[in-house]
Amino acid sequence: MARQEYAQMIQVNKDRAATYGFLSRLFRVEVDEALAAQLKGMQFPVKTGNASIDEGNARMASYVAGMWDGSLTELAVDYFNVFYGVGVDSYSAAHPFESVYTSPKRLLMQEARDEVLQVYREAGLEKQKEWREGEDHIALELEYLQVLSERIVEALERDDEDAAADLLEKQRAFLDEHVLVWTPLFASDMRRFAKTDLYVGLADVAEGFLEADRQFVGEVLES
Repeated sequence: MARQEYAQMIQVNKDRAATYGFLSRLFRVEVDEALAAQLKGMQFPVKTGNASIDEGNARMASYVAGMWDGSLTELAVDYFNVFYGVGVDSYSAAHPFESVYTSPKRLLMQEARDEVLQVYREAGLEKQKEWREGEDHIALELEYLQVLSERIVEALERDDEDAAADLLEKQRAFLDEHVLVWTPLFASDMRRFAKTDLYVGLADVAEGFLEADRQFVGEVLES
């Protein structure tokens, strides 16, 4: 690649890492004061070329613009209802675990969890001790893709195009074999259970971004 192309790819992957990190944080735990302040200071893109992302951004921006003193409580309740639910079966919420959507009986800690755990370990990653959930949680899967994007930036900055391509291949495989296998259904369930536009919008943004990013990765590798 020419120097200008390197510079463009570095910036694109910095942006990808930032987006994966942002989405991971929104899924990880409920919105706190620090995240609320970040959301209020954001400019949500209006025209990205992806209808799902644009609709989601509009919903999230609308909610953020109208946040009030009780919004953190409202969002905490919605977070719990969306991702954990009040029912007794696995169909009562958008459970944020790959295993629930890929195992026949919709159970936690199944084959998908073991597979992604192995992927993380091969990448030299270990979950933090304070993390109590399964490794196939959507937040961790997105964080893994964030880490790979950061490593792509590092590879390009040292002019190691082969290493960058290898990391992109790993991202493509993880998207195809894990993330995109279950997140469309997960996003659909989020829209069904969410009561606030923040979480409805998050479902749209996440689904649209993952689809668009998979297309981007494929185009880069093929070129």
